[in-house]
Amino acid sequence: MSAGLRMLTRSRSRSPRTRPRGGGEEPASIPRREVAAEGREKHRPGKCQQKTQRLHVAYEALDGEKGEGAEPLKVSAWEPQGWQQQLANIRTMRSKKDAPVDQLGAEHCYDPSAPPKVRRYQVLLSLMLSSQTKDQVTAGAMQRLRARGLTVDSILQTDDSTLGELIYPVGFWRSKVKFIKQTSAILQQHYDGDIPASVAELVALPGVGPKMAHLAMAVAWGTISGIAVDTHVHRIANRLRWTQRPTKSPEATRAALEEWLPRELWSEINGLLVGFGQQTCLPVHPRCQACLNQALCPTAQGL
Repeated sequence: MSAGLRMLTRSRSRSPRTRPRGGGEEPASIPRREVAAEGREKHRPGKCQQKTQRLHVAYEALDGEKGEGAEPLKVSAWEPQGWQQQLANIRTMRSKKDAPVDQLGAEHCYDPSAPPKVRRYQVLLSLMLSSQTKDQVTAGAMQRLRARGLTVDSILQTDDSTLGELIYPVGFWRSKVKFIKQTSAILQQHYDGDIPASVAELVALPGVGPKMAHLAMAVAWGTISGIAVDTHVHRIANRLRWTQRPTKSPEATRAALEEWLPRELWSEINGLLVGFGQQTCLPVHPRCQACLNQALCPTAQGL
């Protein structure tokens, strides 16, 4: 069989007494048609002759090749019902771009006049500070850090007590002091003060999770590596049933969304849903009466 073709069996039914033909190489190409059994067993007295079964075979071109006689495969991927209209409604509700994330997100916390390497470092630090912290609090901490000159060297020269005072009251600020110092030391020693350019290397840094890594790739490097899922995106995706089954963690939600959401929407979905979660689809007491998706949201129908 040609190396560029893969045989896929649509249905398979074979007589118990019919065996595959053995010996010799298969033909270089096989025309697309139903393949009939080439031989029949001889009639044996006292037993009914086995009825020949037909085997329908389709071929898929591999590695981008167009094999002769290849039959295109139809893969039916799951997608949530009505998601396009739900997304259009969220875009309408978010058209003013007036949620906290729109003015205070990671892409607004770095110094645009700083050298590229420093800008990327500041993006990463703002993301590390943002975990379990409101955007307003993160922005305030970043402003205080930048006022002292926010670079890898300046952070490493700042004692832990002072660094803690500068970033307080971000969530888990004591742990973040330790993570920021450890990560900054790694960046200085192994990346010449820059940040890694891959998700795998980013998540290996102390205090950096998958959501931060994907956002860092997008904001700092301009590369869309995956969907950044925080608590807002996780909550809304489950409320809208945008996952084939309920998910229990942001990472599980990310994997479920990436299975069906078109890749060209990955860069948009985080900021869109985070702002929607900050203004309308609140964690507690969501404002369903003001939501354009009230009639389309499975969760709203159950309230």
